[in-house]
Amino acid sequence: MEFDLSWILLGLPLAFVLGWLASRFDLRQLRAENRRAPKAYFKGLNFLLNEQQDQAIDAFIEAVQNDPDTSELHFALGNLFRRRGEYDRAVRVHEHLLSRGDLGRTDRERAQHALALDFLKAGLLDRAEDALNRLEGTPFEAQARLALLAIYERSRDWPHATSIARKMHDADQGDFSTRQAHYLCEQAAALSSKADHAGALALLEQAVAAAPGAARARIDMARLQHLMGQPAAALATLKALGEHNPAALPLAAPLMVEAAASTGRSTEAQALLQEHYDSAPSLDVLESLVAIDTAQGAGEGARQRYVDHLDKEKSLVAAAKWLAGEKLEHEAFHPQVQRALDHAVKPLTRYRCAACGFEARQHFWQCPGCQTWDSYPARRVEEL
Repeated sequence: MEFDLSWILLGLPLAFVLGWLASRFDLRQLRAENRRAPKAYFKGLNFLLNEQQDQAIDAFIEAVQNDPDTSELHFALGNLFRRRGEYDRAVRVHEHLLSRGDLGRTDRERAQHALALDFLKAGLLDRAEDALNRLEGTPFEAQARLALLAIYERSRDWPHATSIARKMHDADQGDFSTRQAHYLCEQAAALSSKADHAGALALLEQAVAAAPGAARARIDMARLQHLMGQPAAALATLKALGEHNPAALPLAAPLMVEAAASTGRSTEAQALLQEHYDSAPSLDVLESLVAIDTAQGAGEGARQRYVDHLDKEKSLVAAAKWLAGEKLEHEAFHPQVQRALDHAVKPLTRYRCAACGFEARQHFWQCPGCQTWDSYPARRVEEL
């Protein structure tokens, strides 16, 4: 069979022309798709800047459909869903990213972190905990541990919270010694409520060792020692509190008076409280000094302390306390006047959170409003 070379000579130019036409067609299609994708992306960005989140989401969905391999678009879309409260859609976006085999390590860790945030915002704490634990050893480790800490605090899982705080402290991710002390105190309170005073005392000793300057550990320890019938030990613990954290002494002043009275050392407690009062006048310390004077039979001298306090501080609370024992010209109206004064000073005797302004009649170590630790000063509202 003879082979005609003329067919080859005719076929080569034809194949070349067909290949060139095909490449041009593919290039036109690629350019059109590329033009559509940036257009949708920038349109979404424009909507986002104008705070039109619904339109932005539609534009980003269109961009993702045009270019499904672009991870940045997925991240933008997932974050938008989370901000709108559409957590299930945000979870689907980030889980889709994690399921991709071609995703790089950096983007995979970023998607894992975003998924954990989705679960956190949705209130799915168990799934959030699992997602956050997967971030150990990644650049998101510190953020993940902080989020875990918030979860454990919220669920009052103090042993796990203690473990995380210790890890962060040991890894130089912040000073968490005071947090560890708080968590140990919470565990001690739980044991004490079950009458396991020995176990509670051991935990409080750990708390003092973890944060020697933390006020709560020593105050809780002194309260427990007094409950266990060890007032001398309680008084010694409170004296140590005055040395390590004198600003917190007003919180422990009534307990100090009680422990001193049980050991017959009221004069010693009085001298220590007086020294503190002279350097930093405080209503709680003043009340404790008045209580000691009254117990020693110096009732009029105790009332005089309120007048002396008014020379130092313009205190409506001290004025009301002094007037409570004063003989007025129209004695019949004294109860009404006293009730009015007591009502007026009630807000002034509260404690106020320095972080969010939440006020309460009792002192909290963790604010019930914003959940911040140690945000309540040891002084009443009137003294701030």
